[in-house]
Amino acid sequence: MSALSAIPPVSKLFQSLLRAVPAAGVLSAFIHLARGGFRGLHTLGWTEASLVVFLLAGLGVMGWRRFTRGAVGAPLFLRDDLELGAVLIASAFIVVAIAGGGVFPLIYLVMAFLVAFLPRNAGLALLGMALAFDALVTLQGPERSVTSFLTHALFLALFAGLYHLVLSARIAAARRAENVAVEKRIKEVEERARTFRLVSSGSHDNPPDVKDEEKWLLASVKEIEGAVGAALEIAETALHTNTCAAFLLTSDDKGLKLYDCRSASDRVQRERFNAGEGMLGGVLKRRAPVRMHSAHGLKGITWYDESAPTLGAVLAVPIIEGGSGLVRGVLVADRVTHNPFSDDDEKLLTTIAAEVLRSIEVERVMTYIRKTRDEKDRFFRAIEELNRAGSPDQVFLAVLESARQLAGLDFCAVTIVNEQEGKRVHKVARMLGVTAQGSKALEGRSFPDNNGLVANVVRYGAPLPGRDIKAMDRQVIFDEETQLRGLGALKIFPLTAGDRILGTLVAGSRRKAALDHDVLRMLEVIAIQAAQAVLRAQLYEAMERMATTDGMTGLYNNRTFQSKADEMLAHSRRYGRKCSLILTDVDHFKSVNDTYGHLTGDQVLKGVARILRQQARDTDIVARYGGEEFAILMPETEAKGAKVIAERIREAIKAEVFQTEMGPLKVTLSLGIATAPDHGTDKLVLVEQADQCLYYAKRHGRNLSVTVAEAQGGRKLQAVEG
Repeated sequence: MSALSAIPPVSKLFQSLLRAVPAAGVLSAFIHLARGGFRGLHTLGWTEASLVVFLLAGLGVMGWRRFTRGAVGAPLFLRDDLELGAVLIASAFIVVAIAGGGVFPLIYLVMAFLVAFLPRNAGLALLGMALAFDALVTLQGPERSVTSFLTHALFLALFAGLYHLVLSARIAAARRAENVAVEKRIKEVEERARTFRLVSSGSHDNPPDVKDEEKWLLASVKEIEGAVGAALEIAETALHTNTCAAFLLTSDDKGLKLYDCRSASDRVQRERFNAGEGMLGGVLKRRAPVRMHSAHGLKGITWYDESAPTLGAVLAVPIIEGGSGLVRGVLVADRVTHNPFSDDDEKLLTTIAAEVLRSIEVERVMTYIRKTRDEKDRFFRAIEELNRAGSPDQVFLAVLESARQLAGLDFCAVTIVNEQEGKRVHKVARMLGVTAQGSKALEGRSFPDNNGLVANVVRYGAPLPGRDIKAMDRQVIFDEETQLRGLGALKIFPLTAGDRILGTLVAGSRRKAALDHDVLRMLEVIAIQAAQAVLRAQLYEAMERMATTDGMTGLYNNRTFQSKADEMLAHSRRYGRKCSLILTDVDHFKSVNDTYGHLTGDQVLKGVARILRQQARDTDIVARYGGEEFAILMPETEAKGAKVIAERIREAIKAEVFQTEMGPLKVTLSLGIATAPDHGTDKLVLVEQADQCLYYAKRHGRNLSVTVAEAQGGRKLQAVEG
């Protein structure tokens, strides 16, 4: 939204004129200075006065535009900054030209202002403009001093650069101080949260949304702080105390630390002190209120520093959890005067202590509810992601991401088990984490059945290990060559689908307490869902493979070949790229079937398919066209390149010896080659051309590879000879 659109409706012509005022004023000032204008008060005339008014008007327009842009929330652009800076610089140089070089420091002040408040790119541009104006004023004057200009230029550059560096350093220091303060506050909130048991004392989890976790902790701690502060104010007012303070046990239950207080003294102990010493230690041990008074001063006062005031009366009550009966701290009130606390005072302070504990417990329950809700949300999202995954690789990734988010794992992996030549082989399909030695090489690695934990989980179909990983003599998880370092907790779950075990889910963490009962139960359900998802994905891949490949040779079938050919020829037509088609046929294959039998013929076809797949390039499409005929689609390949590959295939088939029950058998191959767009871009035409070349090879002795050009040249030669 334009800033001028916020002005009451005026004509577009008038708006355009207003936009042109600053630029016109700066340009006029530049030209007038170049012609020697503004050389003293005695030279000022109507033109100079008009120009000054014009510049002031431009400054006013710029100020109004910036104000209206700020009012409607519109952004400021580089043009706006340059216009404002240019008007100020032009005005300052007019003042210098009139008053003389003695007021040149005004330019330094203007540049300081511009460097301080405008972006760096605008500041650099305005520095260049200031140097241009300085050249006019200095070099066009009567002295025409190049030295003065160079001095001004040097000081302008140094002043702007140093001021920018100093300002940037100050801003960076302020940001660092702010970040340190924020981090300190977050640590303080986390410590207080552990003190309140809002989080476990040893918790260093990294939840999926750390900012959200910090926000909830901060809100909970602030709620408790408000409740405790209000309770202390009530106690201070009602009991007329010198100090009324709440000391809570630290997360290790070995120390007391001031949480909040209302006191007339600045000597209250704010650092942690031993929870078993003094009067407060007695309150914690007895778990009962203590009242003491003395005209000569009380002993055992540990909640003040060395210069503590002499106390005449003290009342301390324990803060005890109602359900568990655990002591969480002490609420203490003292007086300097010898005015003992009464039974009613004790009852009041006990009630206030219960209210403090109630506020803590309420927030603890709310935190538990929130965490439980968040965990369930993450759990259900994980199940949804697993159900949405289509391919096995998508399933593996969804399993690992879900497991890591739910349990905060440092290492997790999915293994798959297969039977190869009658032996069980395990493969690490996917992994996350860098705990494993050579972790990059671990993904995709296969290892045989052994006595490791992964193999035993597959063997027995039960989660392992059944005891603390640190208590195990050796931690063979995958195999002897792979070691996982620094894990404090480990659990491996079988991926079970019906009566089949498809693999395992390996979950590990550096924290010993990370895999508690609830987390293990969620991971177990994730493993069950993952097994079903993997089975579905494998079945889908198998069905897709059956639909697209030939069952005997494993090559693409004719239907897939037709689809791939359409795609490749469409690409050739659109981008003018060459692609070639090779049609092949096993020579005298009918006699092979008649002489050796169809089983031997099938064996030959499988061997030919294997050689075709080996000799073709990775980008080529190899398919069984029908019977003993095969087809190869070759993208980005001209006839000459296709001929080279066809000859390589022909030679490999010719050299192969097929071992059969009736003795060794050798066959040959005939091949026909056509290329698009040289020989047409229509699929039927290209297939017809390649087929004609194939039959040309058959008619001319077989065991040949023939291109369209060779076939056409041969026909012409025969016609001449005939």
